[in-house]
Amino acid sequence: MPRIIKNIFYTLCLITLYSCHSGTQDNDKKVFNLNFDQSLTSLDPAFARNQPAIWMMNQLFNGLVQADSALNTVPAIAKSWEVAPDGLQYTFHLRSDVYFHDDPLFIHGKGRKVVAADFAYSFNRLSDPKVASSGGWIFSDKVKNKNSFQALNDTTLIIHLTKPFPAFLNLLTTQYCVVIPHEVADYYGKDFRSHPIGTGPFRFKYWKEEEILVLLKNENYWEKDKGKKLPYLDAVKVSFITDKQSAFMSFIKKDLDFFYSVDGSYRDDILTKSGHMTSKYKGKFQLIKGAYLCTEYVGILVDTSKSIVRNSPLRFKKVRQAINYGIDKAKLIKYLRNSTGTPATSGFVPKGMPGFDSIKVKGYHYDPVKAAQLLAEAGFPHGKGMPEVTLSTSTTYKDLIEFIQGELNALGIKIKVDVTPSSSLRELMSKNEVNFFRGSWIADYPDAENYLSVFYSKNRVPYGPNYTGYFNKEFDRLFEQSYYENDAKKRYILYQKMDNMVIENASIVPILYDQSVTMLQNNISGYPINPLSVMILKRVKKK
Repeated sequence: MPRIIKNIFYTLCLITLYSCHSGTQDNDKKVFNLNFDQSLTSLDPAFARNQPAIWMMNQLFNGLVQADSALNTVPAIAKSWEVAPDGLQYTFHLRSDVYFHDDPLFIHGKGRKVVAADFAYSFNRLSDPKVASSGGWIFSDKVKNKNSFQALNDTTLIIHLTKPFPAFLNLLTTQYCVVIPHEVADYYGKDFRSHPIGTGPFRFKYWKEEEILVLLKNENYWEKDKGKKLPYLDAVKVSFITDKQSAFMSFIKKDLDFFYSVDGSYRDDILTKSGHMTSKYKGKFQLIKGAYLCTEYVGILVDTSKSIVRNSPLRFKKVRQAINYGIDKAKLIKYLRNSTGTPATSGFVPKGMPGFDSIKVKGYHYDPVKAAQLLAEAGFPHGKGMPEVTLSTSTTYKDLIEFIQGELNALGIKIKVDVTPSSSLRELMSKNEVNFFRGSWIADYPDAENYLSVFYSKNRVPYGPNYTGYFNKEFDRLFEQSYYENDAKKRYILYQKMDNMVIENASIVPILYDQSVTMLQNNISGYPINPLSVMILKRVKKK
């Protein structure tokens, strides 16, 4: 069946979903239309590992807490909580008016009330080897066993940690940490991925993979907006057009209410080089830019126990620092990304993260003279005598890496670009088998610990993401000390010290702190922009 016929068919199916309402009201239904250009792999929160999954799970589920637009951790199903002075015990007091979506597996098919034992079940499920959750890391090094989650009664949950972790509340805002009902998850097993039952503002209705996903308004949703019931929308409909150009044309034709990100194939059509909307589209839709907690970087393996490091000129710190000084990041962002993003002239921790301070963390500004001086001091004046270095990337970022190649060639550093499938590159990085590589780090939760953990010695591969093989005892000491610092401002000072240490060592070349670009039709309001780029639709209105 051709795609256009399928889309008509599924739209008709969506309309019939409201057959329980009077026919005269059907045309008034507010359906929010969006598209994913990549596959939706699961609707099971145990596998909340990519953007489409996280975005849809945020409509279907709730956790104990949630992050607001300023990245503050605020109540959700937990109306309040206390943290023990030693930071090892968290006591949450739950609301008593939150119910799971209706499902035949509940008594009389009516969703039952959420109790503390549901959270204990949901959290333990992440560590269950039978589930094999991609979120196993959430609690793996923080709790002792399944008894660490204690339901004192229906509305009181106690979590016992093995060591303090000040970012714990932030961690609980992730989609891995939402609540699910044991009777439904146990009944469906792996098929819970396509039979999700949660407590969120929308409930699951229909999913034909790679074709369409439909969520309907949860009429019994517990959250209110100034006394008004949420959500305002009646439904969410997702299409799966993989060609970004075709999807953008659907947005232009107003078949989609929302469009995210600006792809290279139509970037110049939408944005000027200075990052403003082109006159062609001015006034035709909303375009909103915001900080996005993602650092695009080039990584350099520095573990000299590896032969690929011992035989590389990148083992010399001054060469690595020369590379940092030798890239005009502002020029790259302007001409390759139409000024979407901020030059990464501070540390690895991105702009928009609480505690980010561009004055206290000193990074590298473009300075080709300084770069040339450092190269000469390293024994390679103008790159003389320096062997060719291979820089690995995936196809998507080939233009960015080729720009860097040109910048470094101008210094006399000969760069060969190796284009590798992203999955293969990730595997090489996870084994410390690639010397010079393009990477990005997107925040899982709004705390700089999430970024600095990338350089902690105990996170060496294959047990963690220390892809550059950076090992420093003083860094480790500060990192561990930060776990015992409950004062956020004092903890930020420790974070800044660690970030400066990593940058000075130059095992990482931060290129840019990303920005999100969100496009909405003019009849859409109430869509909040946040640095985690989480989709929140419960307060969205469509005229």
